[in-house]
Amino acid sequence: MAAPSRIMVVLFLICTASLGFSEPTPDEDPTPTPWPHQFHSILVMNYSGILQIIDLWYDWTNGRNFNIIQHQLGNVLYDLEWNNGTSFFYTLDSSKQCSSAQLEVGILRPNWLDGANYLGQKQVDGFLCNVWEKVEFIWYYEDVVTKRPVHWVFYTGREAHVMTFEVGAALEDIKWQAPVYCFDNSSAAIAVDDSISTRIPLLKGSTVL
Repeated sequence: MAAPSRIMVVLFLICTASLGFSEPTPDEDPTPTPWPHQFHSILVMNYSGILQIIDLWYDWTNGRNFNIIQHQLGNVLYDLEWNNGTSFFYTLDSSKQCSSAQLEVGILRPNWLDGANYLGQKQVDGFLCNVWEKVEFIWYYEDVVTKRPVHWVFYTGREAHVMTFEVGAALEDIKWQAPVYCFDNSSAAIAVDDSISTRIPLLKGSTVL
C-alpha cells in the first residue's frame, strides 16, 4: 500500500501545481489600484507628534482636489487645488487669510502610482497591506483584500493613516469656491509652512509623479 500512496501524493502535487498553487514570481508582483475618479477620505496625519485631521475630497472628474486641514487644538486651513496648477490656501475665520500659488502641473492623476517599486507585504494599522515605494518620496500601503489605501509614509517621516475611504463621494459645487477676499487683495497672507508641503496633494509639484 505504500507505493500507491506515494503515487497519489505525486498526482496531487501535479494537479495543484497545474491549478496555479505555485510560488509567485517577480512578473506576478501586484500593482497599485488606481484611485477612483471621485472619493472622500478622512486622514489622520502624524509628523513627529504633530497631529492633523485632513478632510480630503478628490475629484479628478472635475479637475480639482480639496483638503480641509484641522490642526490639533488650532485653526482650520483650506487647501483648494485645481488641475490647471492653481492652489488657494485660506481660512474662513475672522482673520480672512488667503494665499495662492501657481504650480507647473495639476492635481495627482488617478494612476499616479504607476511605476512604483513593489516591496512586498506588511501589517500596518491592523491590515495586511501590499507596499510600494515611489521615487524614494512616498511609501504607499494598500489593503490586500479590499484594495483600499490604508497608510502613507513620506520620506520626511510624516505619516497618513486612512480612517475612511468613500468611493464616488462628491462635494457639492458651491463648496469649491474660494472666498472673495482671495481675489480682491483684502486678505492677509497666510504662511504655508514646511509641514504643509509634505502632504499627499502637493506630490503634484513633482513632475516625476
